[in-house]
Amino acid sequence: QCWMAQNLNAGTRIDNNYSQPNNSVIEKYCYNDLESNCDLFGGLYQWSEMMQYVTTPGVQGICPAGWHLPTDDEWMTMGTELGGLEVAGGKLKEAGTAHWIAPNTGATGESGMTALPGSYRGYLGGFGAPGERAAFWTSTRNTGASYNRSWNYDLFYNSAGAARQSGAMWSNGFSVRCVKN
Repeated sequence: QCWMAQNLNAGTRIDNNYSQPNNSVIEKYCYNDLESNCDLFGGLYQWSEMMQYVTTPGVQGICPAGWHLPTDDEWMTMGTELGGLEVAGGKLKEAGTAHWIAPNTGATGESGMTALPGSYRGYLGGFGAPGERAAFWTSTRNTGASYNRSWNYDLFYNSAGAARQSGAMWSNGFSVRCVKN
């Protein structure tokens, strides 16, 4: 697998209190509605916007040509290659506390992903605390959920793990990494 080294930062910034509509424009959220935060952390996208309004796992979505949105299986494969999900988060995170708050448990950055705590946009709007969390979408729906949800992976400042989550509502805004075809 060949993953992007940085979070995707594509599209036009919209304010946090608006949804990303199904139109011909890729919209993104930036932490605290500041473009400079997207320059550093990448954009935050609602699931349907990221997928460009289809539900097929592994589609190109908002990724550039030659890249696609990672499936849950691709995230699991990466976690396995890094020694298991319980240690993969540390290997994905940027080392040190320049962007992550202390203690940034297990962070080595040895994977080359240099994951930054881009925070997230909650399903009702509002942003999570800076420096604490990186939340990444997969393109795989959780078909067992009673409403629109997807699998996602979270990295936290106080854990070396990559937490696989099953209940992320599509209206959340999370970071995106693309995988080379």
